[in-house]
Amino acid sequence: MTTKKKTIAAKDVGELRARTGAGMMDCKKALEEADGDMEKAGELLRAKGIAKAEKRAGRSASQGLVVNYMHHNGQVGVLVELNSETDFVARTEAFGQLARDIALHIASADPLAVNAADIDPELIARERRIAEQQVAEEGKPEAIRGKIVDGKIKKFVAERTLLEQPFVKDDSQTIGELVQAVSGQLGEAVVVRRFARFKIGEE
Repeated sequence: MTTKKKTIAAKDVGELRARTGAGMMDCKKALEEADGDMEKAGELLRAKGIAKAEKRAGRSASQGLVVNYMHHNGQVGVLVELNSETDFVARTEAFGQLARDIALHIASADPLAVNAADIDPELIARERRIAEQQVAEEGKPEAIRGKIVDGKIKKFVAERTLLEQPFVKDDSQTIGELVQAVSGQLGEAVVVRRFARFKIGEE
C-alpha cells in the first residue's frame, strides 16, 4: 500500500532553499522525502552533499549596505543598514533596490523601530497608561478592559514598527514580508539591522 505524499508548500521550499542554498527541485524532493519536516529535509540534503547546512547555520548576516535617502524637499533624510550573509548578494540589484525601497518607506511612514523588541519600554508603558485611561473613561466593563488595552498596544506596535508596517509602494504586503520575499529570491538571510530618520525641527 502506498502512502500519499504530503503536499509541499512553495514557501517551505523557499525557506529550505534560503537555509541550505540548494536548488528548488532538490529542496522540494527533500521535503517530500522528509514528509514536510524542515530539519530532516536539511539533513537529507547535507547527507547527499547538496547542502552544507552546518556551515550555513553558523554564518551571520554581516555583509550588506548602508543606503541613504533624501526627500525631495530636503527636510527628511534616512540612513538604513541592510545586511546579507555574503558580499556577493549585497551587490545584487535586487538587494540594492530593497534597501532603497526600505529607506523611502522609512522617510514616508516614520517607524519608531525595526521591530517590537527595539521599541523603548518606557514608550510602551506610557502608551499603556494612556490606553488604560481611555478605556476607563469610556466606561468599559472591568472584565474586558485588560484585553482592550492589550489590543490597543498591539495596534500601536504594529503601526510604528518597520517590519509590521504596510509597504508604502504596495500596501498588500508588509515590509517584513517584502524582506522575506527578497531573501527567498536571493537564497540567503536578509536582515534590516538599523535605521536613522532625520527631519528638520525634530530631535
